[in-house]
Amino acid sequence: MAVAALIVWIAVAVGGGIMTGIWFARGGAGAQQDATRFSVPVLFAHVGLAVIGLVLWIVYMILGDAAWAWLAFAALVLVALGGFVLFARWLPGYRARTSAVSGTGSGDAAAARQPAESHFPVALVAGHGIGAVATVVLVLLAALGL
Repeated sequence: MAVAALIVWIAVAVGGGIMTGIWFARGGAGAQQDATRFSVPVLFAHVGLAVIGLVLWIVYMILGDAAWAWLAFAALVLVALGGFVLFARWLPGYRARTSAVSGTGSGDAAAARQPAESHFPVALVAGHGIGAVATVVLVLLAALGL
């Protein structure tokens, strides 16, 4: 179970890294006021805690001490909360992009004002979320010793 959790966690981290790269490339951390709907501190906390949790999980796998597993799980719960906040902030940008593409928006001007996160591929967002849920479940089960 612990190895499965590690594999899924790494896959989710890769997807998150891709989205973070897209966010930076599209000006998410830029000086423009409308560059993002994301709270930058929440985004950096989400990424930072995910990395810390992954390191804690690896320490657990090396040492075998359940306390490390529970620390990793606690970090993962905080990561998930941040992920929910980011997802809730991503949805309006996705909807705006969808309406601009379908012609119900105000055309090219609306497309130019889209926040950086509206450029995330939907499949990547969905895969990241599904993988994140799987990671939480696998880490919990492993921490419980199941």
